[in-house]
Amino acid sequence: MKLLLVGSTGLVGREVLARALAHPGIAEVVAPVRRVTVAHPKLLAPVVDFDALPEQAAWWHADAAICTLGTTLRAAGSREAFRRVDHDYPLAVAKLARSHRCSTYVLNSALGADPHSRFFYNRVKGELERDLGELGFDSLSLVRPGLIGGRRTEYRGGERAAQVALGILGPVLPRAWRINPAERIAQALIESALSPSPGTRIVSSDRLT
Repeated sequence: MKLLLVGSTGLVGREVLARALAHPGIAEVVAPVRRVTVAHPKLLAPVVDFDALPEQAAWWHADAAICTLGTTLRAAGSREAFRRVDHDYPLAVAKLARSHRCSTYVLNSALGADPHSRFFYNRVKGELERDLGELGFDSLSLVRPGLIGGRRTEYRGGERAAQVALGILGPVLPRAWRINPAERIAQALIESALSPSPGTRIVSSDRLT
């Protein structure tokens, strides 16, 4: 399999990349990035501008695509910037991959994704899921984690406090509310790409604990 991975430098993306490079069933990983990162014999990491993606690049042709792109409102600086990273970029990647005959798309979405949500974050995630569903992929997997557990390169104080609280309360909470380790999310994304289900499939947070 040839796998296209976008968002390979984030918490979940790094886990997906490591697993993909180690997996014997994946022969090549294409991971477009903003700046050069790691090197590996199975990895092609073209440096791109996500605001001006190269539409005719041959590496768009892949068997499956995994998207783990995402940011926070605080890091983005505005709602417009957040929407660009969490909606526009993943959708642009999906359109280009589909135009190059990619049949499977796997998205790291979020618990509560709903295009009609009154919460901006959930609404953007839901709008992306809806728009991806209109592109005609043979298989579309929507992985919806809750709070993601793991060590990030940037500090997120509120998220860290929530992780501590949920870590203490985890045993008595419903499974859907528990911390979802980045490793479990990455494994679900990889499995969805390697064994695609026809149509649209949702992987809920209670399956990622």
